[in-house]
Amino acid sequence: MNRLVECVPNFSEGRTEETIARLVDVIESVKGAVVLDTHMDADHNRSVITFVAGAETVVEASVRAAALAAELIDLRSHTGEHPRVGAMDVLPFVPVRGVTMEDCIGLAHAAGERIARELQIPVYFYERAARRPDRVNLEDVRRKGFEELRDEIEIIDARAPDIGDRRVHESAGAIVVGARPFLIAYNINLNTEDVTIAKKIARAVRGRDGGLRYLKALGFELKSRRIAQVSMNLVDYEKTSIHHAFEAVRREATRYGVQVLGSEIVGLVPQDALDRAAEYFLRIENFSRDLVLENRIEMAFAAKGERETVRDFVEEVASGKPVPGGGVAAAHAASLGAALGEMIAHLTEGRERFADVAREVSESLAELTELRARLQQAASDDAASFKRVMEARRMLETTEENNRARAGAIEAALKGAATVPLEIAGLAVQVLELLETLAEIGNPNALADAATGAQLALAAVAAARYNVLVNIALIEDEEFNGEHSSRADDLLERAREIATRVEALLMDSIE
Repeated sequence: MNRLVECVPNFSEGRTEETIARLVDVIESVKGAVVLDTHMDADHNRSVITFVAGAETVVEASVRAAALAAELIDLRSHTGEHPRVGAMDVLPFVPVRGVTMEDCIGLAHAAGERIARELQIPVYFYERAARRPDRVNLEDVRRKGFEELRDEIEIIDARAPDIGDRRVHESAGAIVVGARPFLIAYNINLNTEDVTIAKKIARAVRGRDGGLRYLKALGFELKSRRIAQVSMNLVDYEKTSIHHAFEAVRREATRYGVQVLGSEIVGLVPQDALDRAAEYFLRIENFSRDLVLENRIEMAFAAKGERETVRDFVEEVASGKPVPGGGVAAAHAASLGAALGEMIAHLTEGRERFADVAREVSESLAELTELRARLQQAASDDAASFKRVMEARRMLETTEENNRARAGAIEAALKGAATVPLEIAGLAVQVLELLETLAEIGNPNALADAATGAQLALAAVAAARYNVLVNIALIEDEEFNGEHSSRADDLLERAREIATRVEALLMDSIE
């Protein structure tokens, strides 16, 4: 999987789970194709399936899905809020790893050729794969929908397909195939049933009407929830980010006396897109780490037993190599503790009975997420510090000057090897403090998880302290040694106190 492509077909079916399950199965029937996410929307009567595959097999998987969609989905009886022209309505190819946009344009054209030839479905190309300048924008290709395209394709030259006969497939319609960068589909729900307000907001924020340049938006009514929605596509999230879109919609909604109920991500997002905005600010109703594209790729391949893309830390420790060792393991233990704290925060936030502590929970979540990232970096730093010690010890002892240089390099490397685990211990104590806060104010159903996280963080502090002591035993700088030893002892005492209190909270709740 050195050449990986993401494919995000949109299907005109969002109410029959069996149909989508069969489409998932046919995609994964192709070796190396892995479905990362499915999103069904009954109001739109539309589903989005996100999958990745090697550049050599992604076309085969997409054509099989198009063929099955033509068999299962009949546009003649299809109704829904979202505009559409085909059973498989849109088929974009997105470069992920080891492929270029030019490669994806070639894949889009190859898929289109096969769909037109094998399935007799007319094909239009859009975005980077467009063969005509008036078809770059998807909305220009799909405007007026299946019914009007069926009437116009034969008689209006501007509606003629790029490939295929000038008539729609009787039940499957047409298909729009493209190549594009990562696109984020992002919806914001409003506390009003008035769809005209959503449409006015969409018109105000979208690029083509003078709003945010890289934002496309439409207003819809969600009948099942009796609310209106602004449905958006961010076609370049680096220039128009999620929080820009959220703020633009919120401001426009305020003009009409309407509030934002929440928002949702459709499909997956790159990690970088979330790094640009805080979760709590976005109020994403369905947010979880599983929505992150990079995370889901690893999870999906792991589930299929294709482990070459997943770093198995436990196996690496067991390999007999000196790195990673105890310091790195300590950082990972504390990371697990932080992750459990994040889980507790997610199980608490957004629930009415915890409304009075919502801000504190949100702040704890943000801090734990940052601490986990810092611990992951500290794990890398610890491994690097050990390697520096070994490199210093391999320096040649040929002259007195070389000997002094070698001794100085070893001393400096050992100080680094003592400082990093001390940092890990300090981070682990911060994790403990936040776990105690969440144990006190968070969802009581997760108290056992808080206690487990506390014990993991305590173990991290103890293990990190061992690494401090082992390294300072070889350092001649007594002042340095005294400071680090004292600090490590203080952190362990603090960690034990907090872990004991968290355990007491758990035991009191079950007695």
